[in-house]
Amino acid sequence: MQNGTTLYALDISGASFVKACGGPCTEGCVTLARIGEDAWALGDSKRPDAQPLRFTTQELDAAGIDPARFGLGA
Repeated sequence: MQNGTTLYALDISGASFVKACGGPCTEGCVTLARIGEDAWALGDSKRPDAQPLRFTTQELDAAGIDPARFGLGA
């Protein structure tokens, strides 16, 4: 299982982020990318230069974030 240290050690330079929008996305959207086995990066399209936060699948689930909403499998 990943932890905070190993999650932030993963290279995300080639990660493919996708948006999930509940509306027209005129204000920006949350972005999500799978960055490894049981590892995810969560970004903000309004702040593309900000470092994405990283989570395990269990942490995403606890926060109520479903990768399927982004078209991604858990």
